[in-house]
Amino acid sequence: MKKLLLIVNPRAGMGKIKNSLLNVIQILSNAGYEITVKTTNKPLDATKIAESADSSYSAVVCCGGDGTLNETISGLLNNKNNFTLGYIPCGTLNEWSTGLHIPKNITKAAKVIADGNSITIDVGKFNDRFFAYTASFGAFTESSYSASQDAKNLLGQVAYLFEGIKSLSNIKPIYLEIETEENSYSGNYIFGAITNSLSVGGVVKFDESKIKMNDGLFEVLLIKKPDNLINLQQIIDAILRKDLENKKNIEFFKASNLKIKSKSKIDWTLDGEHAVSDENTVIENIQNAITLFLPK
Repeated sequence: MKKLLLIVNPRAGMGKIKNSLLNVIQILSNAGYEITVKTTNKPLDATKIAESADSSYSAVVCCGGDGTLNETISGLLNNKNNFTLGYIPCGTLNEWSTGLHIPKNITKAAKVIADGNSITIDVGKFNDRFFAYTASFGAFTESSYSASQDAKNLLGQVAYLFEGIKSLSNIKPIYLEIETEENSYSGNYIFGAITNSLSVGGVVKFDESKIKMNDGLFEVLLIKKPDNLINLQQIIDAILRKDLENKKNIEFFKASNLKIKSKSKIDWTLDGEHAVSDENTVIENIQNAITLFLPK
């Protein structure tokens, strides 16, 4: 019998995993897994649990939101053993899983793992930390980590919007110099995202036909401070149409590595979790870093 480690965040998404946990265990058990369940109680618990998983396990499954997933992936990448990762989304937004077509329904997500279909995907490294789908700064990014868990549970995506609106008056352009393996960029940016995802914050969405999760490349979106309201409207229109190339005040490109220089420390969000960078930041794409259960 195969062994599976089930990491559960009981608070994620109003604790909705609690009513479905027995169903999840039954589905995975029927698929031939001997299951060990471990719950998280505080930040970084999922990382520690995944990091200490021994070679007797063939799979590690995360039940939680994007933050719990980030912690689990970080732990797996620090683990010398190789596991197949399963994700049962139980958080507020579950943005990453939506892009990968993992069902939001807990029982259906468990059945995806039971089916056993998997692919390899890329993971980002942000200095000495990891991220599954996005590293972003600037407008609205603070809202993903400043909204309290209780607010996220009560209001869902509206909680992020409220926090974002509160931060709008404080947003100031950040001057950055960015080098990739092919080009260099510089300017005063109000938003930036380095992603391996189909969307950022549920607002900025990319053309799915142009995104690959295991090509060794990030999609990089940088938005400069608009000169006037007309420029701002042009930026908004381009985002809504998913037409980001060759647009004024927008830089959109692919890159596997980025070196970013700033004049001061910058607040970032990594998969919804707060991070602070120094004046020099290195972001690397680790190609095919994780094997993940996905729908056939």
